[in-house]
Amino acid sequence: MRQQIVLPGQGKTYDWSQDHVVVKSSLELSHGRLTLVEDRLDPGFFLGRHHHKKMIEIFYVLEGSVEFRFDDEVVVAQPGTTLNVPPNVWHEVVSPEGAKLLTIFSPGGFDRYLEELVALTESQYADSGFMQALSERYDIFEQ
Repeated sequence: MRQQIVLPGQGKTYDWSQDHVVVKSSLELSHGRLTLVEDRLDPGFFLGRHHHKKMIEIFYVLEGSVEFRFDDEVVVAQPGTTLNVPPNVWHEVVSPEGAKLLTIFSPGGFDRYLEELVALTESQYADSGFMQALSERYDIFEQ
């Protein structure tokens, strides 16, 4: 396989109500090892409490401030901060003012989760059982 270069502003993009995600390295490019995304969090961003059974998430804050809430600690991450969240660690993420960060998911596959999310119908989004099963298929477990 030949190297791939993803230039600034390039990569598959996904827009959500509080989040803009650009995939910089996909599951296929890393032979399943990781997914790398650039994440721009809008002011008021909130990601509810969850954990992963297999996946490690590595966050690197580029701009702004991101609050990571764990069971026993709250970390306010500023630019230059790296957080490694191993499997089975419950966490939620808040950014009152907005932020930009890089996130590595290992093993990879988060990009496939995003692809499935954008293809869902309103009725699928409204079906909590369907959404739970989809999330758990991608190693995302909510409380």
